[in-house]
Amino acid sequence: MDESTRMEQTLQQLADLIRRHAPSNGTHPTAVSALTLMHAIQPSEPMESVYKPSICVVAQGAKTATLADETYRYDPSTYLVTSVELPIIGKIIEASPEIPYLSLKLSFDADVILDLIKETNHSASVASEACRGITVNRTSPALLEAIVRLIQLLNTPEDVPILAPLVIREILYRVLQSEQGALIRQFATIGTHAHNITQAIQRINRQYDRPLVIEQLAKSVNMSASAFHKHFKQVTAMSPLQYQKTVRLQEARRLMLTEAVQAADAAFRVGYESPSQFSREYARMYGRPPMLDVQELRNSIAAFNSLG
Repeated sequence: MDESTRMEQTLQQLADLIRRHAPSNGTHPTAVSALTLMHAIQPSEPMESVYKPSICVVAQGAKTATLADETYRYDPSTYLVTSVELPIIGKIIEASPEIPYLSLKLSFDADVILDLIKETNHSASVASEACRGITVNRTSPALLEAIVRLIQLLNTPEDVPILAPLVIREILYRVLQSEQGALIRQFATIGTHAHNITQAIQRINRQYDRPLVIEQLAKSVNMSASAFHKHFKQVTAMSPLQYQKTVRLQEARRLMLTEAVQAADAAFRVGYESPSQFSREYARMYGRPPMLDVQELRNSIAAFNSLG
């Protein structure tokens, strides 16, 4: 069997498995805690969240992920990897009732990446300069076959605790063997600029509601303020303050949308001292005042879910 035929058959198998385990419109958690499945029968509104380190694979349809002003497209021929926590806007761009969008997201732990680096002796090839924390790679049949095996475990839940970690390890190994593997490795390798920025990003996400003092944050990861700014922007496509603002506004939007929190309360909870400043920055980011934006978003989500 040639590679294109193998790829086509494995993608079809993957699509069938996702459809079976995610039969309706929406996002579906699974017995594998790191794995979620997605089924959509129409293009979506832009939806934002902080993506954890994860692999996103499309079996059918297409999606874009936007980080700051950069947009990455991925479809059955490519897959998306986020190596650090990044505030991303995702948008399904190809989906229909006849050919639904079918995809999966597999989150991963940097410690597993580090173990694989040590076992494969790749540590010497890690780049010193930090790079973007998001990449799009070409999909391979070997990667897809490993993912198929992972989803097949959902048919036998008793096998998941023992076998899922082994299959996930194989999937990550395949990712590290890809053309972008060296870029992904640096985020797990202690001592690199990328790893230092990863540590700083984790601190910002844990304490996004507190004032951000760049000099202290840079010192906490053993970097000068100037080097910290440079490498932070290389990884995230934004400055540390822009990153914190984006995370704050995304969290405020989530609070208003899912917990019915009023705009002023959401502003204080994410660290704003002035509701008026919050409203200005929110409208600048989303194009509408907070409560109007959230109501429009609720209407869009209700319409989307009613199709499932």
